Amino acid sequence: MDLGIRGKKAIVCASSKGLGRGCAMALAEAGCDLVVNGRNADQLAKTAAELRERFGVEVTEIVGDVSKPEVQKALLAACPDPDILVNNNGGPPFRDFRELDREKILEGVTQNMVTPVELVQAVIDGMAERGFGRIVNITSLSVYVPIPGLDLSSGARAGLTSFLAGVARTVIDRNVTINNMLPGKHDTDRLRPPHEAGTPEDPAAAAVRKTQAAANVPAKRLGTPEEFGQICAFLCSVHAGYLTGQNIPVDGGAYVSAF
Repeated sequence: MDLGIRGKKAIVCASSKGLGRGCAMALAEAGCDLVVNGRNADQLAKTAAELRERFGVEVTEIVGDVSKPEVQKALLAACPDPDILVNNNGGPPFRDFRELDREKILEGVTQNMVTPVELVQAVIDGMAERGFGRIVNITSLSVYVPIPGLDLSSGARAGLTSFLAGVARTVIDRNVTINNMLPGKHDTDRLRPPHEAGTPEDPAAAAVRKTQAAANVPAKRLGTPEEFGQICAFLCSVHAGYLTGQNIPVDGGAYVSAF
C-alpha cells in the first residue's frame, strides 16, 4: 500500500533503537525525511546511517534527552514545519511507589506527559494551517492494565492520553489526527536484563527468555519493532485521516476486552 506520505517531514523522538527506531524505519520506507533523536550519539549515528543507506531519505540527528528544553528546540529548529510527530521517551524504571519522592515523580511526569504535550503545542497549529498533520504518541499497555512498579509511568501516560483526547477533536476538521499506540511486550532492550549496550545476547539464552516473557501473551511471541513501526506508519498515512483520539493496543492480544 502506498501510504501517500512520500516527501513528508517527520520528527521521531527517542528513535535510535527499539520501538522508536522501528517507527523511523517504517516512515523512511514510506519516503519520509526524518529528524531522529537519541541519547547515545554513537547508536543514533548508526541508526541514521542505516536509514539513509536503505531508503535514500534525508536524516538529521539530534542527540539528547527529548525532555530537555534545549533538545526540543534543536528538534524543532531542524524541522520547524513537521508533517508528522512521533512522541516517544523512555519510562521510569520499575520501582515500588513508596520509593518515589517528589523529584522522581515530577521527573517521570515531565518525561512521559509534559514533554509530548510541549511538542504537540509547538507543531499542531502549523499542521492545521497546512491541512495535514499526524501525531502518534507511544504510551504503554499499562495505561489500560495496571502494572505494580510502573505506577509512575502508567499515571503520566494516562494523563497524556486524557489531556490529548479533547485536543484531538479540535483539529481533525483540518486533517490533523492524534492517536496513541500502547505497546505490550516487544523484543527490545526494555525486556532484556541489564547488559552493556551493544553486547550480543547468547541465542539459546535469548530463546528461553523470549519464551518465558511471551508465555501469557495470546500470540505466544514477543512483538517486533518492525511490525510496531508499520502500524505507526499507517496511522501517519493519508488513509488514516478519519481516525483520531484512539488508543491502539499493539500487544499480541494481551489486553482482554470485547470493546
